Amino acid sequence: MSLYVSNTLSGEREPFEPTDPENVLVYTCGLTVSDDSHLGHARLWVQSDVMVRWLDHLGYGVRHVQNFTDVNEKIVARVGEDDLGDTEQAVARHYVESVIEDMRALNLDRAEVYPRVSEHVPEIVDLVETLVEKGYAYEANGSVYFDVTTFEDYGKLSGQRVEEIEAQGPEDEQREKRHPADFALWKAGAVDPEDANEHRSEDLPPLTEPAGQTWDSPWGEGRPGWHVECSAMSMTHLDDHIDVHVGGQDLVFPHHENEIAQSEAAAGEPFAKYWLHVRLLETAGEKMSSSLGNYFTTKNAVAEFGPNVVRMFLVSTSYTQRQTYSEATVGEAEERWERLERAYDRAVDAADSVDAYAKVVDGELRDAVAAARTDFADAMNDDFNARGAVSALLELASAVHRHVDAVDEYDYRGLVDAVETFEDLGGGVLGFQFETVDGGDAALADDLVELVLAVREEERAAGNYERADALRDRLEALGVTVEDTDEGATFRR
Repeated sequence: MSLYVSNTLSGEREPFEPTDPENVLVYTCGLTVSDDSHLGHARLWVQSDVMVRWLDHLGYGVRHVQNFTDVNEKIVARVGEDDLGDTEQAVARHYVESVIEDMRALNLDRAEVYPRVSEHVPEIVDLVETLVEKGYAYEANGSVYFDVTTFEDYGKLSGQRVEEIEAQGPEDEQREKRHPADFALWKAGAVDPEDANEHRSEDLPPLTEPAGQTWDSPWGEGRPGWHVECSAMSMTHLDDHIDVHVGGQDLVFPHHENEIAQSEAAAGEPFAKYWLHVRLLETAGEKMSSSLGNYFTTKNAVAEFGPNVVRMFLVSTSYTQRQTYSEATVGEAEERWERLERAYDRAVDAADSVDAYAKVVDGELRDAVAAARTDFADAMNDDFNARGAVSALLELASAVHRHVDAVDEYDYRGLVDAVETFEDLGGGVLGFQFETVDGGDAALADDLVELVLAVREEERAAGNYERADALRDRLEALGVTVEDTDEGATFRR
């Protein structure tokens, strides 16, 4: 079965046929780094990660780029908060570091690059200049706007008509535009205090002067518009035309619609062939959002449930469907991961035991391995149906349990094939981390880590911080991540 995907651009389920039969260019719209990430962001990351892993598994050479938006009025709004810094750059740096930690904790494969807006301003200015020269954009009081009436395909992604689109941007921009739907490519000056104060904590004094970093341009000092940033970064690190653009459903309009307009107007060719949009994560019937305050941070989720349960939860609903976060849905993910992990551990222990034989053959187990691989592939080729892929592995888990429970002499080759299937597909594609402890005594390993942490705490109490840091670094080198909290140090393997 060939891979089929749901393309927002066409509104159809289409066969996947990249421009280059051997290579795929993928861009994922990243996070505006104005806060810690939450599970809604993590859902996009994990779904995108699984897509890229499957494309790689199919044999494509995949180049994946995911950006950080580190220039934004929401970032400026947080300047001056405790431990965040007194500049937009300092706040952004703090949250970029936080996001990277979350990505690593979730076992995401690394993208080829993680470009930041602040390092691509020259490319952004060049792109805006091109649009002005081609007649798609115009300058007004030091700002530059894209004229949507000059791009005849405007609205093709979201299905909207130019004459029916509500005005974009704040009121001061509206007075400068030729058409209410025109959008800013370059904004004159720094961030208006009113725009920042809209997102600023009530515990902080309101800003009274324009704030945030500015750059020189042919139109004067200013800042990039939001939409043009992704186009410039994608074109810089991938190409003018890419195969797959992944993003959240809430970005279809105006962000992705505007990306298409400015990219295709500048390059004169289609921007992205397949637009894959991950539906929203909801809690209590509302979108999980920092602005609504109904979110569960990625850090807290990983600390409470572990990365495998979080990943299991996030792949348990198709990316094309809304997902609900609740105690029940997380509980289901915990149960699924425990079933998978226990089957993997039992298969490893049985294969490594003295009771595993070369001539013992369990046809049912071997058939289950073959069926799992086939069903897993069918599910993933069906629009990256990770939930179906998990179900295929759980069927294999049941077969492993039946084999181990039913016989005294184990099918060594069948068990090894099962282990490799869990690792290749569950680990390599779905990103789960299957771990075994030498001797099979996980509890003892945890006790030893706790002992090291207790020694580390004694060193810290005695003021021997370098020694304490060295102990933490040794643990992390062994794959144990240590996190210091108000209640003491915690760890995960």
